[in-house]
Amino acid sequence: MIDQAWPALERETVDGWTFRSAGGVTKRANSVMVIGEPADLDGVIEAAEKYYADRGLPTLFTLGGQAPAGLDGVLEERGYRLADPVLCMTGPVADTGIAHEVRIEERTWAGWLESWWSVDGRYGEGYETAERIAGGVPAWYAAVEEGGTAVAVGRAVLQGDTVGVYCMATLPRVRRRGLARSVLRALVRQGARAGARSAYLVVMAENTAAVDFYRGEGFTESSGYHYRIK
Repeated sequence: MIDQAWPALERETVDGWTFRSAGGVTKRANSVMVIGEPADLDGVIEAAEKYYADRGLPTLFTLGGQAPAGLDGVLEERGYRLADPVLCMTGPVADTGIAHEVRIEERTWAGWLESWWSVDGRYGEGYETAERIAGGVPAWYAAVEEGGTAVAVGRAVLQGDTVGVYCMATLPRVRRRGLARSVLRALVRQGARAGARSAYLVVMAENTAAVDFYRGEGFTESSGYHYRIK
């Protein structure tokens, strides 16, 4: 589900695992999606290493609940370190109060992209690639704007009867004013009006402030994953 909502630009399936790449922009879109036990574990790992080496990227594996038992240890022995544990959280789609006016569009716009990337742009010159990923599937793009600037933004993807929330970002100078809460609630409400009965999001486990915020909005931890990077 997360893979569908945050699409890589290139994909290749080998022995049941999916190699994803997008110019190195975000780990999620540039890692092996590990699902199930391959017929040849060493072979698929070596194929992944060649795939990413050919693209000038580090080899990354996304390990969640569908990864084979013991794979963590195998990768560690091969020199892969654990990185960036992520929590998956699920929550209700109740139509709760929204304190700020929230703009919602079905396409990204320059102000939305610039504000999101100014907060989350950890990937050098990857702005154009990030724009392609964020706009790669039908989605809603929300922002609280002040003086023509999108100061808090978010993105939501409807997936059947659930809505996934992504790209939550608030400019540092306007934090602690409840703007992210308004964006989140507006996106969840949009999903509910389109038929969603639940919502989910992903957040870095180390971002305790964000985790606490989402808990306060009724989200609870449902699963998680982490990366192994060579």
